[in-house]
Amino acid sequence: MPTDQAELNSEQVLRRDIPWETYMTTKLITGTSLQLLRRYDKKTENDRAQLLDNDGPSYIHVFISILRDIQKEDTVEYVLALIDEMLTASPKRAKLFHDKTLADEDIYEPFLRLLWKGSWFIQEKSSKILTFVVSARPKQNGRTANGQSADSKKKITASDDVLKGLVEWLCIQLKKPSHPTRSIPASVNCLATLLKEPIVRSSFVQADGVKLLVPLISPASTQQSIQLLYETCLCVWLLSYYEPAIEYLATSRALPRLLEVVKGSTKEKVVRLIVLTFKNLLSKGTFGAQMVDLGLPQIVQSLKAQAWSDEDLLDTLNHLEEGLKDNIKKLSSFDKYKQEVLLGHLDWSPMHKDPIFWRDNITNFEENDFQTLRVLLTILETSGDPRALAVACYDLSQFIQYHPAGRVIVTDLKAKERVMKLMNHENAEVTKNALLCIQRLFLGAKYASFLQA
Repeated sequence: MPTDQAELNSEQVLRRDIPWETYMTTKLITGTSLQLLRRYDKKTENDRAQLLDNDGPSYIHVFISILRDIQKEDTVEYVLALIDEMLTASPKRAKLFHDKTLADEDIYEPFLRLLWKGSWFIQEKSSKILTFVVSARPKQNGRTANGQSADSKKKITASDDVLKGLVEWLCIQLKKPSHPTRSIPASVNCLATLLKEPIVRSSFVQADGVKLLVPLISPASTQQSIQLLYETCLCVWLLSYYEPAIEYLATSRALPRLLEVVKGSTKEKVVRLIVLTFKNLLSKGTFGAQMVDLGLPQIVQSLKAQAWSDEDLLDTLNHLEEGLKDNIKKLSSFDKYKQEVLLGHLDWSPMHKDPIFWRDNITNFEENDFQTLRVLLTILETSGDPRALAVACYDLSQFIQYHPAGRVIVTDLKAKERVMKLMNHENAEVTKNALLCIQRLFLGAKYASFLQA
């Protein structure tokens, strides 16, 4: 995409002179459309606002007709810029597209088609306008109308199809951006509005969209990046009300990333959204246990000590604190241990060196074909954190000591080679615990304990 085309903005586009008279001569627009365009084009914002207040649906009809019948890119960009300007000045004007006089007009089709062709400017404006317009569709008996006209003989694009098409385009932009700097912010901006819709949440999850959002949850410094972070967090919060999305969030790094952001963010609107998301996720699956393990109780204490202007935020923090306390009470010592291992956040918490913990829980290590033990061995092979490596070596030595078949099981799982490598580690804590593990593996618990004494 040429740079000048990629960086095109509305101001530049609206300086163009469009040959409306020529279009009428060639019967691409009607005489009535020409009259309306002459009244509207190049006029002041106040003049245009008055025209839209008096005869808004007629102008919408003209704009849609041009986008449907005229292919010239300069003109298409111009009309999109006019519509975008109109909706940005007053988003409520999106309701004009749903006026009963336009019931037989396929208001969505031109924008949906333009999403997939033309310049980046055309694609971005089409996605933004579609988001405004589809979100403003009227409700019928508590449900949102689907955009079909009962009296129309023409096939009209249904709003569900619009939403699915939009989600598809937005996910593609997040995956393979058409524009190096604009695609992702523009897409997240649309999603922050659209994810209020149940069908959008469903389509977004099916399109594997959740994993495309998670990398965008990261600390922000510039105004632009703060806005992108805020809108990303808004999307995650909206998804935290939808069970299938929660399952995706549980298997991603969303939680640690949100914690990282909330620890360092001073933007109240960002903190509020993340805290509300935590509140929604607290009771779901293993989220509560993960939050405890990742240190959220301490972070909540720190956040409560700060001065926030929003009283609701303080209430939510208090609610979250109580919920976390309940989770801590509910977790058995082995649950806590297992969470620590599965998350790879190993530290010298008291249970590691507690003989009662090992005696009472040693058979729990057999669950799921020794899953917890296998993850410990993976930590030994992949972790770059000396503390985690030291604790993993120590825990392995404890397993050998307390499980009747500990030495055989650990040998079968090829642990010896992994621990041997760590005996040459630069960190003294790692080498000390690797040595203990090897001693217990070769000499048996009794002699190794004697050597340690």
